Order: sequence, then structure tokens, then C-alpha cells
Amino acid sequence: MSNEILFTERQKFKQWWLWLILLGINGLFLFGVFKQVVGGQQFGDKPMSNVGLLIVTGFTIILTILFVNFRLDTTIKKDGIYVRFFPFHLKTKHYTWDSLTKSFVRQYSPLTEYGGWGLRLGLFGKGTAFNVSGDKGLQLEFTNNKKLLIGTNKPDELTETLNKIGQLKQ
Repeated sequence: MSNEILFTERQKFKQWWLWLILLGINGLFLFGVFKQVVGGQQFGDKPMSNVGLLIVTGFTIILTILFVNFRLDTTIKKDGIYVRFFPFHLKTKHYTWDSLTKSFVRQYSPLTEYGGWGLRLGLFGKGTAFNVSGDKGLQLEFTNNKKLLIGTNKPDELTETLNKIGQLKQ
């Protein structure tokens, strides 16, 4: 079957420090809403209006919900690689093997090469990166000389799959 799934991976942001920061900010603003809007006491030395406090609190909650829903889906089939970084990609992106000159798993530095995690534009010709954690990824180089790195937490399984279908190109 030509559309058989050979490899699949779903990644989400799991960094404890990120969740600690988001929950801390949400907790602070929810406390402010409770104290000022519900309790009638001003929150802070220079309190914002009740409406402003509610808007900022709503924004931080929406931001947290957005982070909960971020996910990077990677699928390899015989006809190519399928990638979706939700919510940035509403549709799955498909890269055919014919469009690639290189496809291999490598270790990289998220901070120095791409400036962090997420949907990143690389510095100094490194290309684009879709990553949510770790320091290993599937490096793709295209016939038009563009580059894409897709983060993975299953580097050995991914290398084995590429090797098995003859698409490990270094």
C-alpha cells in the first residue's frame, strides 16, 4: 500500500519552566481580578481599571490555551513527509522525496541555530525550523536550496525508517 504510514510522531510543549511561567502569570492576574473586581480592593500601587484587568487576564488565559494546543505532527509515508505545526499550519504540508536532495537526522542547537523553539527562522542560512523540544531533528534540504529542520524526540526510529525506505540522504 503506497499510503501506508511508516513513521508518526506528535509533540507538544512539555518544558516545566514554560508551564510554571504561564501558570504563575495566570494565577497572578486571576488573584488580581478576585481582589479588585470581586473584592473591591485595589490591586497594586498603580491599579489598572477593572475592564483593563479583565482584558489582560483574558489574554493570558487565551495565551495559555494556545500553548496547550500547540502540536507538531510528523508523518512519513512512501510518497513523502507530512508536517503540521498547529495552529500555524491549518493544513498538513507535504514534501515529496523528489523535492529533497538531503534528508537525515542530526543534532542541532535550538538557541544558537534558530533562536529557540517553535516556528523559527534560522540565522545565517540555516533555514526554517519546526520544533517544540529537544535538540534532534530531521534536516531536509530541497532542490531549490531551501532548508527545513523538523524536531523529533524519536531520532533512532526516524533514521531507521528513512534507511528502510532508501530516503536517508546525507
